Amino acid sequence: MTSPKTADYDAIVAGAGFSGIRSLWELGQQGLTAKCFEAGSDVGGAWYWNRYPGARTDSEAWVYALNFAPEVREEWQYSERYPSQQEVQQYMGRVNSDRFDLRKQIDFNTEIKAAHYSDSDNLWTITTAKGSSSTCRYFLAATGPLSIAKEPPFAGLKSYKGKWYQSSTWPKDKIDFRGKRVAVVGTGATGVQIIPKIAPIAKQLTVFQRTPNYVLPGRNYVIDEYQAVDIKQGFNANWKQAQEHPFGLAMNSTGHTIKSVGDADKIKQVLDSGWENGGFHYQFETFDDLFTDQESNDVASEYIRRKIAAVVKDPATAELLSPKYPFLSKRPPCGHFYYEAYNRPNVKLVDISHDEIDMYENGIQTNSGAKYEFDIIIFALGFDAATGALAEMDVRGSQNASLGEIWSKSLETFAGTLVPRFPNMFLVCGPHIPFGNMPIVLDIEVNWIGKTIQHMQKNNLAKIEVTQKAVDAWSSQLDEAFRATLFAESAKANHAWFVGANIPGKISTVLFYFGGVPTWASWLENEYKSNWASMNFFPAAGVEAKSDGIASSLPKKAVAAL
Repeated sequence: MTSPKTADYDAIVAGAGFSGIRSLWELGQQGLTAKCFEAGSDVGGAWYWNRYPGARTDSEAWVYALNFAPEVREEWQYSERYPSQQEVQQYMGRVNSDRFDLRKQIDFNTEIKAAHYSDSDNLWTITTAKGSSSTCRYFLAATGPLSIAKEPPFAGLKSYKGKWYQSSTWPKDKIDFRGKRVAVVGTGATGVQIIPKIAPIAKQLTVFQRTPNYVLPGRNYVIDEYQAVDIKQGFNANWKQAQEHPFGLAMNSTGHTIKSVGDADKIKQVLDSGWENGGFHYQFETFDDLFTDQESNDVASEYIRRKIAAVVKDPATAELLSPKYPFLSKRPPCGHFYYEAYNRPNVKLVDISHDEIDMYENGIQTNSGAKYEFDIIIFALGFDAATGALAEMDVRGSQNASLGEIWSKSLETFAGTLVPRFPNMFLVCGPHIPFGNMPIVLDIEVNWIGKTIQHMQKNNLAKIEVTQKAVDAWSSQLDEAFRATLFAESAKANHAWFVGANIPGKISTVLFYFGGVPTWASWLENEYKSNWASMNFFPAAGVEAKSDGIASSLPKKAVAAL
């Protein structure tokens, strides 16, 4: 199957965020040579690029970590419940990269432009924007789920004379907002974090909102020395709890539904408890059927609308900020005094749900004729989620199949790890992984990738290909889990990024798995326990494959070579 050609590296990793760092460490544990290419000048991935004011995690510190070495948790502690961008990047750099000396394997300021697979050589050739090329046996696409930002789609932007910034490529130098007239376009998770930070200092802040969000109170706080000890002592228990949670969080379901509780006062008490706990506790530790039962969802939705009305003093503004679609149709952001910002006299909300905007030389204008002058415009437009980074790259698999062209029509994977027609390419936190806390998902996924590569190395197997049968089975599981939710249709109507509906021209399809982390993990575990029965393996040319129980997993033409 393969020529005598020797690869430059056993594996090449695309990206040095959480996924890339975890992948490099795993490859090192397998004794493999590896190289990583990173477009930024430092580690961090999304946490390198998204350094806008207020950037922080929505997952709690005790489960937003890498869990590949016990000594790491003893050497580091976050200072807040929801770590800031600065802390997350510092954590990744000083602890995980420097502690394990991984930087020497990373080429920074180096963007991958193409990744081509050769059927004759059974090698991947990775070409950078600098023009250099390297070959490898395994290509690990660790580009992350939110790495390609949605570009501002405004023709008039070129005529705008003021300054403008994208949240996803925020400059390293500080921006002075004092005395400035500032616009924020977008009220997703990023806009929700930026707005309360800029509001106190800008002369005027105008927020342009197309679709309102159900923003949950974060209830952030400083982690003192006493809680830090408790977090470290409970780390393993929290991690196990998160692995068993559908969305990878250290939370417990209550076993209650609104129908089972019945009493209105008790229902309010439960929702109050979730609201005061802060963050995602509101949807995960109140009633278990908010995702699937219309009545429960209606009650939870109305509860939030009443909270908005209670916080925002101007009734008209509160009404505009109140979503009318089912709760969870869009990923709810965690806010830190978001709604309170609209009580400031210098903050104005502009509804563009039934209007279009464009830039002109002095600011923003609407199709209805209104004009607004600004010194600074900030675009918080979201991301081309899950598939954007790889679709933008020129990735070609067996028989020159183009990944971008295939994904523009149909998205198929096996459990978010392997793609048909792209041998030896492993996705790391790409499409079809569980929707939830990424570090938990990442740890499970890379463990499985490591076991798979170890299996191949041990048995002299040169190539792995996923069968169409396995892909079809996973696709059915993926669709079934999504259709079971209340928001399968409303997510598309409300431009949710987890179905690609926020990107014009992108096919609208479910990009993430909503059946939960444990069920997804069981698919990977079953594959491992069955000796990768759903995969086709091929031995290297001229090399005798070992037959320690793997023959049943090989296609007929591969078995014949044994």
